[in-house]
Amino acid sequence: MSHETVYAIASGKGGVGKTTTTVNLGTALAQAGERVAIVDADLGMANLAGFVSLTPDATTLHDVLAHDASIADATYRLADNIVAVPSGTGLDDYAETSPEGLRDAIDELRAEYDYVFLDVGAGISHETVLPLGLADAVIVISTPEPASVQDSEKTIELTAHAGGEVAGLVVTRIHPDTDVTYDEIADRLDIPLLGAVPEDGAARESVYAGTPLVVYEPESPAAVAYRRIAAELAGVDVPDESATETTTTESDDDADDADDEESEAAHDDVSSAITEAESDS
Repeated sequence: MSHETVYAIASGKGGVGKTTTTVNLGTALAQAGERVAIVDADLGMANLAGFVSLTPDATTLHDVLAHDASIADATYRLADNIVAVPSGTGLDDYAETSPEGLRDAIDELRAEYDYVFLDVGAGISHETVLPLGLADAVIVISTPEPASVQDSEKTIELTAHAGGEVAGLVVTRIHPDTDVTYDEIADRLDIPLLGAVPEDGAARESVYAGTPLVVYEPESPAAVAYRRIAAELAGVDVPDESATETTTTESDDDADDADDEESEAAHDDVSSAITEAESDS
């Protein structure tokens, strides 16, 4: 196992594939038998909330950071080997959170899971910068567009300011006819290139199907790229075919009681969550 087990997935702006990358890297490692937690560290926007079909009174990371619940109470099983910790969607709950408590929550997850992926919000607010210093390493997500690359420079600067380390760059939504190579982008940012994910129609289809791409269309170009990146990060063999399902929405303690109705609801909510998170491009 890599000595780095907690990764912050960050970008300078929304709409570059950050949440999609978080979900697919986590799912790929779960398929390989690693125990994975994905955490919605975007406290203001709650990009991953739909993954667990939350009821209005469900426990979320907001409750944990308000000292009203434990991290276990806010952990929900998605499929074999993978859980999600969603943030809440209410502004009142958000106002009561104390982001500083995120350190303790991450430490608990680190002790229980092989890998923890933090889906970090865009911007320069305190709650956005904090996870960059708490993670073992930061994965910067950018498209080849000049504005996105410039925003990535800011993310790298913020990571240094927070005392964090950058693992490298993932370039998303690439096209074969571009004039700039992805190594050149990484060289400009002065960070390693972890991988490049091609623009792939199957990715959008997987969003509307409510299923991570590496499960929905495991042989699609983008899915192959995500599995390759996950394998490089963890130093493990990631299977080529789907080995897990992602429609279970129960909390860990109640996972065995899931029924078909709740699974269908989860599919709709997964689609909604990722669509909203990635619609700003």
